[in-house]
Amino acid sequence: MGENADRAALAARMDTSVPHPARVWDYWLGGKDNYAPDREVGEEIVKVMPDLPVNARAEREFIGRVVRHLAGECGIDQFLDVGTGIPTADNTHQVAQRVNPKARIVYVDNDPIVLVHARALLVGTEEGVTDYLDADLREPAPILRDAARTLDFSRPVALLLMGVLEFVPDAELAHASVRTLLDALPSGSHLALAHSVRSASMDKAAAEWNASGATPLTLRTEDELRAFFDGLDLLEPGLVSLPKWRPEPETSFQDREVFQFGAVGRKP
Repeated sequence: MGENADRAALAARMDTSVPHPARVWDYWLGGKDNYAPDREVGEEIVKVMPDLPVNARAEREFIGRVVRHLAGECGIDQFLDVGTGIPTADNTHQVAQRVNPKARIVYVDNDPIVLVHARALLVGTEEGVTDYLDADLREPAPILRDAARTLDFSRPVALLLMGVLEFVPDAELAHASVRTLLDALPSGSHLALAHSVRSASMDKAAAEWNASGATPLTLRTEDELRAFFDGLDLLEPGLVSLPKWRPEPETSFQDREVFQFGAVGRKP
């Protein structure tokens, strides 16, 4: 199938009449790759939880700090970013390859609009490699099979799950998917996770989201999130509100509670 046919097939899969997480997130980040239903549900949710755009921006900054740390101090040069979202500023490959131009990144998403933009925008360095997979976190075996074209699973890999596990509501399936991916990675690999946590306002926002007909969203408690790191060594400061994870002088929102938590763990 040629490139034009590929793009036509992706376009046929797009349903812009139903809000989609990646496009609503893009709207909250100030992007332009969203549609009226995405903006409408985004505005309704913000009425209930005005800080949700803050969550979105805090997550983007968190990703940058995590990838800089992993590529720099930890020496990781391979990244498996599952649930990529629509490309924006400072994507994983851009941050990693600024630290190490030879870094190799595999992006994974199952939203056709994400894949269309990824192919157009996520262009890495000449020394490094960037690949994109049309796959689903809930089915990890194809991810591992296809990512092996780009990543060497005999060497440490950073597995990034940023704002994606919320959309795997079944706890058993979520843990099984993460465990399958981690089991394929060698010692010295890392798991980096960002996830919305429960609070009164976040519960209301999630209810508004789920009533919209979009992909169902599930919030989890801090203890439930820590369970994804069982068997891993949590890096300091552990599981915290995103702006509190190794903040830099320019890190935003350090003076407020952001109900988007994150952590990084190392596989012994």
